[in-house]
Amino acid sequence: MNQNLSKKCVAEFIGTFTLIFIGVGAIHNASNPAAGVGLLGVALAHGLAIAVMVSATGGISGGHLNPAVTFGILVGGKISLKDSIAYWISQLAGGVAAGFLLLSIYGASGVEVVKAGTPNLADGITTGTGILVELVLTFFLVFVVYGSAVDARAPKIGGLAIGLTIALDILFGGPITGGAMNPARTFGPAVAANFWKDHAVYWIGPMAGGALAGLIYGRFLIKESK
Repeated sequence: MNQNLSKKCVAEFIGTFTLIFIGVGAIHNASNPAAGVGLLGVALAHGLAIAVMVSATGGISGGHLNPAVTFGILVGGKISLKDSIAYWISQLAGGVAAGFLLLSIYGASGVEVVKAGTPNLADGITTGTGILVELVLTFFLVFVVYGSAVDARAPKIGGLAIGLTIALDILFGGPITGGAMNPARTFGPAVAANFWKDHAVYWIGPMAGGALAGLIYGRFLIKESK
């Protein structure tokens, strides 16, 4: 791995680690009514984590922080397969590291805290519905990534639009699927807590949604290079 790609992978690791670390912790805090966090707080925690880390890592790696985003960028022809694989490994490793650090922080209750912070389907939601919801939410996310960061016409607003998209997606999808939109967001805590319920949903839906956005924006709507 060349030095430049190594730097990109470190950035992807740190950014993804931050999302899982803050996200699981916020969900745990929301379980205590006295904390006053609730769904809005959880959505903001995830959205703010992504906003600041996309802004911090965007100039290094593009600030993907999500295998589905990387897949969408790959489908759109804006990253090589070699770099994509390195990004995916770094993102998943960041999620796993965050999951295990949370186990350590919460001690005896760590497994239950991390398990509760691992996205899974709400009661009554079928696998097909879960995949569809995650597909649509991730499509929105990757579409905004293209429109606010990848496209040469994109406004210079850092990770703000991307973070806001994460927040609004969770406000809708949180009570249904957990609003993951990110295989690493599910994989990291799932490994740490050994909790795999509905896990395939969080790969199929987000990766399909990312690919669809890559096809539509990356292959059709993107500004053509001169």
